[in-house]
Amino acid sequence: MNEESAFTVWTENDRSYFSACLAVVQARLRLLVLESGAMPEPGSSEKAKAEHDLQAAVQKKQEAAERLEEPSSLQTLCQAFSLTDFECDLLLLCALVELDLSSAALCAAWHGDPKMKNPTFGLAAIVLPDAFWQAIAPDAPLRRWHLIELAKGDFIASSPLRIDERVLHHLMGFDYLDERLRGLVEPASLSYDPAASHLSLAERIREAWSANGAWPVISLFGPDGAGKRAIAAFACDSVGAELYSIEAADIPAGATEREDLARLWEREAALGHVALMVRFEDLEEKDAGSSLFPGISFLQRLKSMVMATSLRPLRISGRAVVRLEVGKPAPEEQEGLWRRALCSAAADLNGELEQAASQFNLSSEQILDAGNGILALQKSSDRKDLGVVMRRVCKAVARPRLDELAERIQPQQAAWEDLVLPEAVQQILREIEAQVRQSGKVYRKWGFASKGGRGLGISVLFAGESGTGKTMAAEVLAGRLDLDLYRIDLSQVVNKYIGETEKNLRRVFNAAEGGGCILLFDEADALFGKRSDVKDSHDRYANIEVGYLLQRMEAFRGLAILTTNIRAALDRAFLRRIRFIVQFPFPGVAERKEIWRRIFPKETPLDGLDYELLSRLNVTGGSIRNMALYSAFLAAEEDAPVSMRHLLRAAKVEAGKLERPLSGTEIGGWV
Repeated sequence: MNEESAFTVWTENDRSYFSACLAVVQARLRLLVLESGAMPEPGSSEKAKAEHDLQAAVQKKQEAAERLEEPSSLQTLCQAFSLTDFECDLLLLCALVELDLSSAALCAAWHGDPKMKNPTFGLAAIVLPDAFWQAIAPDAPLRRWHLIELAKGDFIASSPLRIDERVLHHLMGFDYLDERLRGLVEPASLSYDPAASHLSLAERIREAWSANGAWPVISLFGPDGAGKRAIAAFACDSVGAELYSIEAADIPAGATEREDLARLWEREAALGHVALMVRFEDLEEKDAGSSLFPGISFLQRLKSMVMATSLRPLRISGRAVVRLEVGKPAPEEQEGLWRRALCSAAADLNGELEQAASQFNLSSEQILDAGNGILALQKSSDRKDLGVVMRRVCKAVARPRLDELAERIQPQQAAWEDLVLPEAVQQILREIEAQVRQSGKVYRKWGFASKGGRGLGISVLFAGESGTGKTMAAEVLAGRLDLDLYRIDLSQVVNKYIGETEKNLRRVFNAAEGGGCILLFDEADALFGKRSDVKDSHDRYANIEVGYLLQRMEAFRGLAILTTNIRAALDRAFLRRIRFIVQFPFPGVAERKEIWRRIFPKETPLDGLDYELLSRLNVTGGSIRNMALYSAFLAAEEDAPVSMRHLLRAAKVEAGKLERPLSGTEIGGWV
């Protein structure tokens, strides 16, 4: 017998058993009404027939029970909520009047009131065997789990009882999510298979749930979008459970409302094989603090299959907890996911696919979504440009969260030759580019990553006065590597309140984990000055902040650049942990002359510029650019070419900004 036909047989037997149970209760009710004289002048033959029908119904119920190879829905429900035989029969009596109008009329006849069509405890205590008063107590299973509702009346025994609609439909074989949960929870079905490294985590969840029938809280923590949903859904699928999710922010803050929600979900879990995933990521991103409490309290209360997803481990007490750290798929797994997502198009990418897997640290879901986007764009692009399309889509996927925290700089269309720097400095910059480009080959194929995950991040310090080309060099690197460049002003990140700087840095690095970007931390002196001796708590936390950033830089898979105007102010212990230190010198006369030659676009009209005289002005490349632009506006207003007199005016304005005098040696002979 195949699985489908076996299920069909079970369904038919389940319905037959439920109908047989209802028939027994109906026969008892009819006999009671006849015996009570509630019906007009019942004959002895009718009573005899009613007694015969009751015996026949009991026999059919026994036969239906014998045909069950698996517990029926009714039996499973009674076992799940620990119902006694009387409580089960009382539930059936309430279901009977909803499904059979003649039984509702019998109830009305017994009560002597045509409007009293629902059973009461007074009726149930007579018609059903083994009755006991506590069955309808508020904390008894029937009312605690809202299997039945007790309407308000003058007396408890004469108050109408009614079965909950969701429970009735479940007993009839029609399951759905309780409407009171809709809008709070949503299905979280498995849309793709987890990466191989995640399958072992899903197996550990299955084992935890299978051990001794316990339900520990499963805490999945790690970077947002790291495949936690896929792991949870796969684990649920392996045990035949349907997964739903709820945002922790939607859990009621009030204790009464939270308890009602917990009972409602536990009832749902008992009626159907479902699991719940509580998502804390959004609350953590906002540093909600005490706002986490309702969600944690809710987790501690639930006695069913429940999981929590978060960026960091949650503090959950009073419950057994299985904590599983979820990282994004390994680069080689990401490469395999890319091949799966791009299908035959992957063959046209060659090394581009491997490079994307090393430079972009995406989750399974992000890769599959990006793959769909690439295939859609491929139809309107030349196949030889597929690699360009892939990088554009990958950057778009990785950008959104970081755009909210840092300034994205559009790199200049410049080459190394456009930087007027000593050859030794340019050589170091080229080597930085090579290390970023070849990181996948060295770390993965050549095995360096297997030696340990620390120190794999490429950290760089650009030191030099303002205007010496530090930011421009970062732009050239970003342009050469086709990566986004994000500028983070550390003077704005550093916070006077203890622990806040670390939180700000964590947000930046968490957002940048998708890769495909260069992080440019400007004004590093604000955080990385020489560390003082620990004299108070503020000194201690300042050192913690430095250590935290160093740790995240070493683990960051991309390129992190720090800039400083005063290298001497940085602690030597900090400098030892930087892979590259690039000193940008103040330009000499020859360098300044070359910068002046290159600073004006070829479209700009020039008249008699003397680069030898201009190079005597002792300023940085940044100041030279400012003066060139200022002089261009002066000339444009006169509708004349840029001349030395325009540059003289620009030099005076720039000197005023810098609060420094202009000597005759510097500007002599300009006009």
